[in-house]
Amino acid sequence: MERMKGDTKQENTSQVFTRRDFISISMKTSAAAFTTSLLPNLNVAAEERYNVLFIMVDDLRPLLGCYGHSEMHTPNIDKLAQRGTVFNRAYCQFPVCNPSRASILTGLRPETIGVRDLYTHYRDTVPHVVTLPQYFLTYGYHTRSIGKILHGSFVDSLSWSVPAWQPSSNTFHDDSSWNSLNVSDDELRDGKVAKQTVDVLEELRDKQFFLSVGFYKPHLPFNVPTKYYDLYDSPIIENVPDVFIHPLHEMVVYSDMPSEGGKLSKEKTLELIRGYAASTSFMDAQVGRVLDHLDELGLTDKTVIVFVSDHGFHLGEHGTFGKRTPYEVSVRSPLIVSYPRQLHVGVKTEAIVELVDIYPTLCDLCQLPIPEGLEGISMGPVIEKPTHTWKTAAFSQVDIAFSIHTKQYRYTETIIGSQVLGKGLYDHYVDPAENINLANLLENAEIVASLRERLREGWQEALPDILKQLNPPPQTLSWDINNDGIVDVEDLLIVSNNFGTESPDNPKVDVNEDGNVNIIDLLIVAAHLGESSNKGAPKTISIAAQHINQVAKWISDARKINDASPIYQKGIKNLQMLMNSVVPNETRLLPNYPNPFNPETWIPYDLDQDAHVSIHIYNLQGEFIRHLKVGFQNAGSYRNNEMAAHWDGRNSAGEPVASGIYFYTLIADNVIATRRMTIVK
Repeated sequence: MERMKGDTKQENTSQVFTRRDFISISMKTSAAAFTTSLLPNLNVAAEERYNVLFIMVDDLRPLLGCYGHSEMHTPNIDKLAQRGTVFNRAYCQFPVCNPSRASILTGLRPETIGVRDLYTHYRDTVPHVVTLPQYFLTYGYHTRSIGKILHGSFVDSLSWSVPAWQPSSNTFHDDSSWNSLNVSDDELRDGKVAKQTVDVLEELRDKQFFLSVGFYKPHLPFNVPTKYYDLYDSPIIENVPDVFIHPLHEMVVYSDMPSEGGKLSKEKTLELIRGYAASTSFMDAQVGRVLDHLDELGLTDKTVIVFVSDHGFHLGEHGTFGKRTPYEVSVRSPLIVSYPRQLHVGVKTEAIVELVDIYPTLCDLCQLPIPEGLEGISMGPVIEKPTHTWKTAAFSQVDIAFSIHTKQYRYTETIIGSQVLGKGLYDHYVDPAENINLANLLENAEIVASLRERLREGWQEALPDILKQLNPPPQTLSWDINNDGIVDVEDLLIVSNNFGTESPDNPKVDVNEDGNVNIIDLLIVAAHLGESSNKGAPKTISIAAQHINQVAKWISDARKINDASPIYQKGIKNLQMLMNSVVPNETRLLPNYPNPFNPETWIPYDLDQDAHVSIHIYNLQGEFIRHLKVGFQNAGSYRNNEMAAHWDGRNSAGEPVASGIYFYTLIADNVIATRRMTIVK
């Protein structure tokens, strides 16, 4: 699309609602709730929602064919771009692997989650945060992680339906920064990731899934098969820059680098650039394997696809290799989004977006309510209209350097405490490579002062002025019993506490206005659980542990009503979801139901941690009758009919067993528990 014209801060005096008006309101509502016609349809059936294929790569700058670099061989990513939207101004929030990935997954900025290094897990700083895949998990999605999604050896069992999968290390050993290898793709980690993803797609083809796939390249070392090096016989960069390796730089660990730092030769710099390009093409080939198999399974038209890198990468610019700088080449990431009913495909937008926007965007495109408290906004309106006037700036940080990126400028301050140690101002219109610092020129004093003020006002200041126009003032929902703007457990408890009341103090508890406050009213509220009058949703859909028995009773009472209406079924489903959101204090085997029974019963249980679960059935004489292999289960309560284990009253040979007393034993890793049940025929 054409580059949008105009200066950084657009003032439109004809608009009733200004940016500064918005700032005061945005803190009360939620920036995350911003959508246009892609507002979540809370009545959409779960099975009609799109799958998600979330592909994240490591250290990739926008050096791709679809970003205008015809010298690059990236046919598969380019093909994805042809059926999606290419974001030319997508900024990470911290150009280092762990902080950036933590920000993407939580939808929060590094300063909020306190993750600014390679060693801090967001679960240590914000333990109750609900991650992007975890949020989809609460809506019934099967969530999987393959390859590098979290940094290093970090794990997060709350986010995935089964434990995250990572490939074994490469079988060869090489200490150099690059190598052209005589090996097959599948002998390297990214090839293994692609192969595993193809296998998992076969497994998930009939499920609703959120599949996260993380490729390791083009991160150093640039060790990939020779055929990808053969694609780059000629240098992809004409003017080879001078590169100096700092003694503490990550590259000094490689055997072909100066161990004490120093200047690289032109030849070595060209080798590294070629290695980066070859690694990018190798990664592209693995992405192609995944996308091709998605096509073969007929799932592309049912799947939202996101392709993103955690940050950019220097290839000698400003005398360095790597990331962790405030420069454009370090903080700009490639970002491509494709979804099935997309109108404008194969277009590039200049709209400024941030990687923290991915979380609300995927919720938006998959018709899920967008959680309140996120620190990004949905890119849905830009996908629908790529020329949309959007954010006026993006914000990033690296260590003590804090930056604002506008259409025309990057302004950076190096700050310790309240002291500004340095300033940088770069005009992208005349100096896109950011070689000339204009911050100390007197003629730029007004620009510096303006950008400095905006940097201090923060990311809310840069959100679109049209927010209020597209999101009218909130209206009270009938099922928001306490009128706090959100339908949550508090509303359910208020209705429950008024069961049987003829003249309740709060008339809203009689939701269906039939003169009786009962389980029907509660189910109606439960069916709308998570809805918000400002189009938001709670940070997490969960209950306190002390209410778990109460919810179990609600479900039991609801099942006594013979009603197949969608609102009734959705109410029960949401109550079941609440049940499973509580992590019990201990692993327990609970009484089966019904008991006595004939011929079937279900066996509920609680897990205080993830475990492989199986149940053994024995007769009164201690003879083995049946093995119920449940499989891997996340920590939670499995107390309702849909979640519990089931026994059909048959033995291992499929024969009905006789009346009598039987015992059932739960085996959950190291926990073993036994109870008694009775069949009466």
